[in-house]
Amino acid sequence: MTNTLNSEAATGTGDRSRPRAALPALCATQIVSWGIIYYAFPVLNPQITEATGWPAGATTAAFSLGLVVSALAGIRVGRILDRRGPRTVMTAGSVIGTVSLLLVAAAPNIPVFIAGWALAGLAMASTFYQPAFAALTRWWAPDHVRALTVVTLAGGLASTVFAPLTAALADHLSWRHTYLVLAGILAVVTIPAHALALRAPWPDAPTSPAHATEDATKVGRSRPFLLLAAAFTLSGFAMYAVVVALVPLLLERGYSTSQAAWALGIGGAGQTLGRTLYASLARRTTATARTTILIGLGGLTTAAFAAIPGPYALLIAMSVVAGMVRGNLTLLQATAITDRWGATHYGHLSGLLAAPATSAAALAPFAGAALAAPLGGYSHLFILLAVISMTAALTAPWTATGGNHQSSSHLAPSTGKRCK
Repeated sequence: MTNTLNSEAATGTGDRSRPRAALPALCATQIVSWGIIYYAFPVLNPQITEATGWPAGATTAAFSLGLVVSALAGIRVGRILDRRGPRTVMTAGSVIGTVSLLLVAAAPNIPVFIAGWALAGLAMASTFYQPAFAALTRWWAPDHVRALTVVTLAGGLASTVFAPLTAALADHLSWRHTYLVLAGILAVVTIPAHALALRAPWPDAPTSPAHATEDATKVGRSRPFLLLAAAFTLSGFAMYAVVVALVPLLLERGYSTSQAAWALGIGGAGQTLGRTLYASLARRTTATARTTILIGLGGLTTAAFAAIPGPYALLIAMSVVAGMVRGNLTLLQATAITDRWGATHYGHLSGLLAAPATSAAALAPFAGAALAAPLGGYSHLFILLAVISMTAALTAPWTATGGNHQSSSHLAPSTGKRCK
């Protein structure tokens, strides 16, 4: 009995090894970090370009550069997370995020503005979902799916909270002063939360016969891993292009700006609903099967938008379903590593997996807008994006690793038996 308790404490499966404040703290910091560093920009960008005269393409490119930097930096951040845990990484990321927004707010010209967003990319890599997922996967194993679901449900509120808050600030302040206020909120909420709530000892990674420990470099070069990265990259590109192009598609079909905005916004509610269903899906499917199903459903919802012009109520329903799929895809990517290779190198491998997908997501808005005209409109663009998603779905069955592909979240780390 003593050995069992010691083993649980070492692996992070016992409640005593879990920092009690970590889960609520990460819920709060994901809302604030995503809301301020990510979602405030699209609200402020029109004011930025109007006030400075900088081209919208240049300011948007600066923001996209931050996403690319985040993707590349995430590989190194993942390795640090595996060895040292999330406290130092996420606290430093909060500091960097604050400094980056101060630099953006004070930028006298485009080069400094770009530098500010490049620095913000380091903050994204250190404070967004990837490090939070790494922390929860290690501390909450084998019940990490539940913890991941809670945090993503909270994270889904980031735009709901900070898009209107940013707009309200911008109504009374310049864009520069708005960013100064947001930087202050980011510092006050996230720096102490990460520094104080993530202080628990970093447990050894759980292992089990179902997921034999493998060298991370070997896994990263394996055929299943490369195909999984390809599937997520293609799917992510299509998904983010659809999100950005949905409003232009509906405007092209004669709907009002308000109707198009509501159709897009209701998808966020769908994401929240979808995430509540992921644990049930994980219990009933293998990792490979649900990867194929969810990416395929993403392609089908995209094709439906291309083929069905209305009525408006049906488009709203389709947006909710598409949002549910997107919400599940977030959790699918969060659990893809543990489901196939265990949690030993979760940070490193998740960084490698996320890098191309995040880069594709950063390029998707530009690529979608650039392709719409030569393709003959947004309906044809959505057909192409559906084909890309279905290609990703056809790739997914080849991502099996040859072992037990049932969700690792339902296996006890030390025995490989199902938890009751």
